Amino acid sequence: MVDDRKLTPQSEDFATWYNEVVQRAELADYSPVRGSMVIRPWGYGIWENMQRALDDMFKETGHENAYFPLLIPMSFIEREKEHVEGFAPELAVVTQAGGKELEEPYVVRPTSETIIYSMYAKWVQSYRDLPVLLNQWANVMRWEMRTRLFLRTAEFLWQEGHTAHATEEEAEEETLLILGIYRTFMEEWIGMPPVTGLKSDSEKFAGAVRSYSCEALMKDNKALQAGTSHFLGQNFAKQFELTFQSEEGREEYAWNTSWGVSTRLVGGMVMTHGDDQGVVVPPRLAPVQAVVVPILRGDDGPVLEKTDEVVVRLRAAGVRVKVDARENLSPGAKYYEWERKGVPYRIEIGPKDLEKGQLALVRRITPEGEKRKAFVSEAEAIETLPERLEAFQHELRDAALNRREANTVRGVTSIDELEEALDGGAGFVCTGWSGDAAVEEAVKERTKATIRCLPSEEFRSPRAPATCVSGEGDSVAEVMWARAY
Repeated sequence: MVDDRKLTPQSEDFATWYNEVVQRAELADYSPVRGSMVIRPWGYGIWENMQRALDDMFKETGHENAYFPLLIPMSFIEREKEHVEGFAPELAVVTQAGGKELEEPYVVRPTSETIIYSMYAKWVQSYRDLPVLLNQWANVMRWEMRTRLFLRTAEFLWQEGHTAHATEEEAEEETLLILGIYRTFMEEWIGMPPVTGLKSDSEKFAGAVRSYSCEALMKDNKALQAGTSHFLGQNFAKQFELTFQSEEGREEYAWNTSWGVSTRLVGGMVMTHGDDQGVVVPPRLAPVQAVVVPILRGDDGPVLEKTDEVVVRLRAAGVRVKVDARENLSPGAKYYEWERKGVPYRIEIGPKDLEKGQLALVRRITPEGEKRKAFVSEAEAIETLPERLEAFQHELRDAALNRREANTVRGVTSIDELEEALDGGAGFVCTGWSGDAAVEEAVKERTKATIRCLPSEEFRSPRAPATCVSGEGDSVAEVMWARAY
């Protein structure tokens, strides 16, 4: 049965709209396990398309997939001091198995650095064994107290890459390579152009030397950390004796990186493109790019025959297409359901369309001033639909980019001005910063905003403030603030 209740408007309550649309578009639902979710087929289909695209990009740059255990010995987690302190509040611990108390507890992986680098130490002896470039697609668990579907759940799906290198320079190059891959994927597939940059020390990954992130701006002007890439230095290598014999014959510690994105990206997609009618799925990620709805009245044979013919031709053109010929629903109910799910195009075929040799193409959203429904000759519709889908994809990206830039405020010189900009609806706000963590904490406490990143060069202001936002001391870096998920 189609849920025909109207969604709470975004302008009225964005958080409520988000929770409603994720469930009513059948992306995910709450599970009986506290803080965890069930990803439904439509949501999982989007995640599968994300996986395929990213997996191809990783493999094109020399990375291979592997799999490591879900359970990690507690002693492994405890070896890296910053790491255990950073994750301690979120750990889920197994103390019994097989009806007996375990001699050593196991942690359900919150991330896999420790167990992976213990294995690398076993496999790597010489510089000839480096680099090791592995990725795994897996689930992880972090016992979050406040959860929201896709954005923050106790268990979630992700990929985590872990690499080992002979030199610091190679590891840093890898860290930035992955950051670039994430940015490209988010721009070209999700249509969600992020700002990239370095995290402040207080915001970096526990155990990392440096963390870089992709920060995307949602429609409510809150930031979403969409992906991270970490330069780990030799911290984990030293704890797990990950050493190798260099070309000169010296024993040296390897240099490591780790990086990951998760099912949080599905939530980011929803909040970047969705509207009061439902989800809008970018064509490259849509499990179904076009749904064909035959209009059945009386003698349905010719309409159904034409529908089958159109579907065959569209699939041959590379379009992911589905027919909705359910008899228990009216055409209007079907339209409503597929709009809610965000299918890029709907194709209607009725008796009149057969007479005129045409198809009705209905796009999920259109630029202002254009009609959503177009009647196009059958041949032209089939031939041009792949191009129309690509145009839709690019328009979504461009709209998100324009929205990000329109809601970025630069050159802010004081905390008062920063707070005023945020309270006035700004998304990203750029200021100078002395590098003092006390200033960062004071701003956070007053404004509820955090430093999202020290933006990469191309995202920096042409004329960044020379003084710290606190009004005391020179600025050593431009920083980008936002209230965030």
